[in-house]
Amino acid sequence: MSNSTPRIGICGMSIEASTYSPHRSGAESFTVRRGDDLVAYYPFLAPGQPLREAAEWVPLVHARSLPGGAVEPAFYDAIKEEIIARLRAVMADPATALDGLFFDIHGAMNVIGRLDAEGDLATAVRAAVGPDVLISTSMDLHGNVSRPLASAMDLLTCYRMAPHEDAMLTKQRGVYKLLSRLGTPAHPGPGRVHKAWLPVPVLLPGEKTSTRIEPAKSLYGELYWVEAQPGVLDASIWVGYAWGDEPRNMAVIEVEGDDAEACRRYAEMLGRRLWDVRHEFVFVAPTGSLAECVDAALAGGAKRPFFISDSGDNPTAGGTGDVTWSLTRLVADPRLAGAGAPTTLVASIFDAEAVAACQAAGVGAAVDLEAGARIDHVHAGPVRLRGEVARLTEGDETSGPVAVVRVGAAGETGGVYAIITTRRKPYHTLSDFAAAGLDPRRADIVVVKIGYLEPELFDMAADWLLGLTPGGVDQDLVNLSAVAITRPMFPWDDDFAPGLGAEVL
Repeated sequence: MSNSTPRIGICGMSIEASTYSPHRSGAESFTVRRGDDLVAYYPFLAPGQPLREAAEWVPLVHARSLPGGAVEPAFYDAIKEEIIARLRAVMADPATALDGLFFDIHGAMNVIGRLDAEGDLATAVRAAVGPDVLISTSMDLHGNVSRPLASAMDLLTCYRMAPHEDAMLTKQRGVYKLLSRLGTPAHPGPGRVHKAWLPVPVLLPGEKTSTRIEPAKSLYGELYWVEAQPGVLDASIWVGYAWGDEPRNMAVIEVEGDDAEACRRYAEMLGRRLWDVRHEFVFVAPTGSLAECVDAALAGGAKRPFFISDSGDNPTAGGTGDVTWSLTRLVADPRLAGAGAPTTLVASIFDAEAVAACQAAGVGAAVDLEAGARIDHVHAGPVRLRGEVARLTEGDETSGPVAVVRVGAAGETGGVYAIITTRRKPYHTLSDFAAAGLDPRRADIVVVKIGYLEPELFDMAADWLLGLTPGGVDQDLVNLSAVAITRPMFPWDDDFAPGLGAEVL
């Protein structure tokens, strides 16, 4: 350690990127933070917080994006080169050298033409700082942990909740563990740990592995018991990223601590339990085709607001967010049109030109325009929207300006309200809808490009169905054109007995 107060760097690159989506994630998709802006991103490092005072923080660079398509290699290379250059610069001088590094990643970053992006970045980071700097990473449980990634890290952990209500808490845990192993006065302890790493040949979508329901609820609940055992520091289960077609995409168990054999034993226990319950994973909500979901929403006695997940084009899983397949069918459904039709909010599609056309027309003006399918025009072409401009807002920093078109004749109420954003935008909260000038609590039907409902929408929904719709993150994994995943792999294959022995790294 360089002095009594350890110097800890912060860097990383975070995105969930679907290899099946035609979207491409370049510089415009990422928020890049450096300096004070990077430290301020973590509330547990705010001035006065105990972790802030426990170390001298050295913010390097971090790039973060909403989920999307595969990352453009030029942008990945630029961020990687900046991270490595900054690390080499601080390590070159003993006065500025790091004692530890918090490596903040997602785990499902796919880069065009590359394999194992996080493993590649982690290996380069390790080479830049050398063997003596402790590196701790926190990840999404929908990430992937290849052997190169696990080998380059000293400490690993991931979320234990899906939806990810513990995302920032997990980052805090990763930082706390790093400090504890550095042996600061507040958290004395040895440095390196043993890591029992166990890939499990199972790959399932998050909508089947939500910790709201069994068996994931109990599996993740066991982690708290495992990490409390003698010789164990942390235990994690990654379910993997279902919409990435790479050999590393699968579930992984990792248990770390001071007792190598204990870590191995518990990792293998968790691996066997995950394999044994593979057939028990089911969708987090009742499912149906879009037509079946709409029929249920319109049935007598259906509760309001009734939510439908347009799951095949979920932007927060990597969908483009502009697939018009569902919206095209909704605006063509006569039951959703005309005077007295149920108020149906559809969130959303992005099309900057369509928003601009609505802005030129003004609120209340009649419009006849095409929108969507700017990027994903494989599943459907642009949707024709004939109606009136119901709302124009500035939106928020993610969406940019927003237009809402109510499909139908002027002066009517109810019907389909199509939300059109300037940029890709997931709708997860009441504030997201409020930024578009709408209140989903007052709607009859709310169609959202999402998989499982995020907590606020989940609490808001009087009823909910998961629509099995087409798109870049189609829930029917077996029908996706996977060619690079490791086989055999459940659910593609089932008649095999995997070796479930953990490797201690």
